[in-house]
Amino acid sequence: MLRHHYLFLYLVTILIWGSTWLVITFQLGSVDPIVSVIYRMSLASLVMFALCKVKKIETAASKGDHFLFMLQGTLTFGINFWLIYLSESYLTSGLIAVIFSLILFFNIVNAKIFLGRPIDKLVIAGGLIGLIGLFLLFFPELSGPNLQTDVLTGFLIALTAVLCASLGNMAASKSGLSGHSVWKINAWSTCYGAAALILVAQFTGAEFNFEYSVEYIFSLIYLVIFGTILAFGAYLKLMVLIGPERASYGALLIPFVAITLSTIFEGYQWSSIALLGFLLAALGNYLVLKKNI
Repeated sequence: MLRHHYLFLYLVTILIWGSTWLVITFQLGSVDPIVSVIYRMSLASLVMFALCKVKKIETAASKGDHFLFMLQGTLTFGINFWLIYLSESYLTSGLIAVIFSLILFFNIVNAKIFLGRPIDKLVIAGGLIGLIGLFLLFFPELSGPNLQTDVLTGFLIALTAVLCASLGNMAASKSGLSGHSVWKINAWSTCYGAAALILVAQFTGAEFNFEYSVEYIFSLIYLVIFGTILAFGAYLKLMVLIGPERASYGALLIPFVAITLSTIFEGYQWSSIALLGFLLAALGNYLVLKKNI
């Protein structure tokens, strides 16, 4: 029964997050990306605090707990998502999802640094194979002289987002291991994430406007309810139950969902080199997790 519970949590994260990369593209337009993320995290926080009240979950926490909530929120729900939205202005959603699968490697390395978990040699081998795969995947994009700058910019932004998300995962793991409810952790973390981005928006001069199109409103609702509340709830639960390394196993399959949707709806063009790169990236991720699943 417990394994069925793990499988359900995996499926929730894989299917929802596999689709959110494409849904984010409907948020890109007249509203500044940082403002869209602020709307998303603010609404998610309000809903989760309401759920805590309904479920009678205590939301009070110590200063140490709030520090971890702030770290998770600022890094994962704040900077990470802002950078993801920005990167999708340069690259197709499927490619961003493949880059984000590197969180497998980052999580295992960071778990060694911050949680004292061991690293197997396969992690190093898998990481190198995954990087080679990413290079081949992006080679066709980089070969176009007019696209090089945009591709490199999008890649670097997405890679920075992965690092921020992984560091946020370490804080989330510590919070979850301290016995707090998933709803409580994410309610506070999304609140801190929104607050951090509001401060950044003040410095960057972002305009707080809203787009009343059907696409923008429904994509925002989907990202709040499914992409943030349900998927992150399932993912954090997995991290608490089986650790951040094994919980990241879903990231091996998410790119398959995302890049399939990108091919159908965004017209991503495959080449033999790109296909080989994608398969190598998947193989690298598998090797990284081979000793951890």
